[in-house]
Amino acid sequence: MQVFANRQASGFKARAERPSRISRALVPVVHAVAAETKQVGPDGRTLRRSLNQTGRYVRQPTNDPTSQVKMDEHGVGYSTSGLVAQMRTLNNLWKEGDVTVKLAKAYGYCWGVERAVRMAYEARMAHPEKKVFVTNEIIHNPEVNSRLKEMNIEIVEDEGKGKDYSMIGSGDVVIFPAFGATVQELTDFKEKGVQMVDTTCPWVAKVWNSVDTHTRKQYTSVIHGKYSHEETIATASFASNYIIVKDLKEAQYVCDYILQGGNRDEFLSKFSKAVSEGFDPDTMLDRVGLANQTTMLKGETEQIGKMLEKTMLTKYGPAKLNEHFLLMETICDATQERQDALYEMVADPDIDMMIVVGGFNSSNTSHLQEIAEHKGLASFWVDSAARIDVEKNVILHKLAHGELKETTGWLNPGKPVTIGITSGASTPDRAVEEVLHKVFKIYNPNFAGVAPKECGRVATPDEEH
Repeated sequence: MQVFANRQASGFKARAERPSRISRALVPVVHAVAAETKQVGPDGRTLRRSLNQTGRYVRQPTNDPTSQVKMDEHGVGYSTSGLVAQMRTLNNLWKEGDVTVKLAKAYGYCWGVERAVRMAYEARMAHPEKKVFVTNEIIHNPEVNSRLKEMNIEIVEDEGKGKDYSMIGSGDVVIFPAFGATVQELTDFKEKGVQMVDTTCPWVAKVWNSVDTHTRKQYTSVIHGKYSHEETIATASFASNYIIVKDLKEAQYVCDYILQGGNRDEFLSKFSKAVSEGFDPDTMLDRVGLANQTTMLKGETEQIGKMLEKTMLTKYGPAKLNEHFLLMETICDATQERQDALYEMVADPDIDMMIVVGGFNSSNTSHLQEIAEHKGLASFWVDSAARIDVEKNVILHKLAHGELKETTGWLNPGKPVTIGITSGASTPDRAVEEVLHKVFKIYNPNFAGVAPKECGRVATPDEEH
């Protein structure tokens, strides 16, 4: 085995993923000049403050060492001694025989996701005798969710008829996942008398604050996201009036309607699952504010912001723009950094193919695969190493827009290859290590694994300040 010797300090990847105190707008920030009016719709900030007053609400990790040991044992935290940890100390490069691997500069677990998993483990350790529930998958990763189930943490999922919380009673422990929970869920569990553990990512909470501002100032929230995604469902619940647009095409349709009007029935039919109850496009699109699902493509959110700004500028003029358009910074640094790192990687002429590792229901991972596909690179998206058959050299992988595909002979043993690899923000390092181990095994049946070497823990924002 040969490795590259260009070393750099480990622990870089979690930096700068905490919400910044400095606003960095997508397009020039505009501040509403209209006076704030009486709150109409849900008052999210008051609700969240009231949770703190119950004495049954936890929203910060305790950094319990016993939980850390269990996370390391289960492989659901940052790698400290495995292949990925060693690559971090070697400029994100590794060479194993004919296989050269380049790891994206930003990849895998973000701070908010690792924090959520940590808090779930801590909840189990703190309440060993109690029933513990999660109101949805804690994150979009099958291995992590499977580990929680092994620890007798029950995941309540919507099987198509809505979630059934009837089995949860006073004294039980309820964990809100990284995507957050709806206003109704927060209210109901507050009244049920349960112990609440809120692992909502601070970036998601930042979006909620923006939507709450829209509601307070009587703007309609235009949410760039997927209407069925858990995070967007939670975000929309904090808005009084909202419309969810999934892409530039839908955003353009809304902008055209604002400027030119159109067929109201057609509009409501098109967005039937993506608007607030009683939504009226003829009266509720004269004042709009932009928000986003944190895992959407950064570039698209920026473009939608510019489209809305231009639309309102055209319709109302510069003097009244601030009365009709409100923009606050809500793009997640972690999502942005992983996308930017992949754009850089796919531009590398040495890369022969890409591997993307992450849950098949992970929105941010799908966008990483999309970036590679748009570049024209052969790219294989897997949710775990179980999708790779070493003996047959077959991989079952997913395309960006949903198709599951089986490819035989996806690797060519004996022919040198340079593979770029990245992973979604809900993907622990061990998942990447297990995928690469199978790649090396296909090239060399005698490959016996990478010897562990302690490389230290990844620095988190809390540790750095």
